Amino acid sequence: MTTIENGSVTRELAGKRALVTGGSSGIGAAVVRQLLDAGAEVVTTARTATSTVPEGATFVEADVRTRAGTQALAEAAQEVLGGVDVLVHNAGGARPHEGSAAIPDEEWQDALDLNYLASVRLDSLLVPGMRERRSGMIVHVSSAAVLTPVAPFLHYTAAKAALENYSRGLALEQAPFGIRVNTVTPGRVATPGGERTREQWARLDLAPGQNDAPTVPLGRDGQPEDIAHAVLFLVSGRASWLTGSNLVVDGGEFPRG
Repeated sequence: MTTIENGSVTRELAGKRALVTGGSSGIGAAVVRQLLDAGAEVVTTARTATSTVPEGATFVEADVRTRAGTQALAEAAQEVLGGVDVLVHNAGGARPHEGSAAIPDEEWQDALDLNYLASVRLDSLLVPGMRERRSGMIVHVSSAAVLTPVAPFLHYTAAKAALENYSRGLALEQAPFGIRVNTVTPGRVATPGGERTREQWARLDLAPGQNDAPTVPLGRDGQPEDIAHAVLFLVSGRASWLTGSNLVVDGGEFPRG
């Protein structure tokens, strides 16, 4: 984000080095653009390169579902950047099924690997460098579907719920070392991946009402930039006293207590 202070233009993340997973399209690409605009140097990753990777970012092809993939990504990011100050875990997703019993065992494992363990593994590789510098910002991207889980996505929402719990614990563990850990929880966002998932959900043979998405009180689906703005805030100095928080960005769609 570019701001003006005392008549001069400043970029609030100038000099920061960032890694964003799942940054080739949708929310991840919007996050990459926001970080670049704010002055950060950015490495991003996905399983395959696409033409939608934002210009100015360094792309590394990697499969973060595997331990070897996260290891290779961490090494590549540190080689390119010399260290990682900002880490945004955005990679995620799962295929809907007609009920929890219909979810194959391998898809439960895949959901855990992509939506939860990828973050755990990558954090464990990059947090030591942050601890040495006594500074770092980590954001885990969850899903508001955790707030009202439904049977077709229980593998996905269970993994994201674990991610949220882990994020709070990691925040407490790393706070003494100057590392802030927060979660952003998006509601329904208009992305190509989200649209494909909703189309798959609509085609399932479910009981009446079980594939109806809730309405959004603010009257529109979110845009990737809505989530990216929240991420940028959390990794900026404006959020210097925030850690262990969960910022829900859903237009009021999901109830919470």
